[in-house]
Amino acid sequence: MLALLLVAVSLGLSNFAASVGIGASGIDGRTRVRVGVIFGIFETGMPILGLLLGRSLANSLGHAAHWIGAALLIATGIYAVMQAIRGQDGEAPATPAGQGTGRLLVTGAALSIDNLAVGFALGTFHINLAAAAVVIGVVSVTMSLLGLELGSRLGTRTGDRGELVGGVVLIGVGVAIASGAL
Repeated sequence: MLALLLVAVSLGLSNFAASVGIGASGIDGRTRVRVGVIFGIFETGMPILGLLLGRSLANSLGHAAHWIGAALLIATGIYAVMQAIRGQDGEAPATPAGQGTGRLLVTGAALSIDNLAVGFALGTFHINLAAAAVVIGVVSVTMSLLGLELGSRLGTRTGDRGELVGGVVLIGVGVAIASGAL
């Protein structure tokens, strides 16, 4: 069980980091719930999907999974930075990075792609899949909410640059995933 908890925490670190970026752009209670639900569903569902898809897909997708996730996060971060810059140029104010459900879905999917490989690995060990999914989901939601709170506090200090900071953090998380640091 300790090994499962450590895996869950390591998977949740990327959610924590991304949530800091989302929180920095400005959030409300509704966004907190959406982030928790979306990230929790992806983080819980991907290991189950990985287990169901089997080992044949693990070999082909396993190596590319972190690259795909990293690219999606970097693209989401670049989009947030572009929106922030447009808002500073006098155009209509940009929507905070954490507000759009579409962006949250893309971010949740990008962050959880590596969980497919975890699902494949869980199949090789005799770990109860339901217990693993619940532990990973609970840890993910908890770390996401902690990240949102930290990001929100940072966002109040950055003022109007919150979305810019959030986008840069998402880009950083994508780069960290691509480099293997997360």
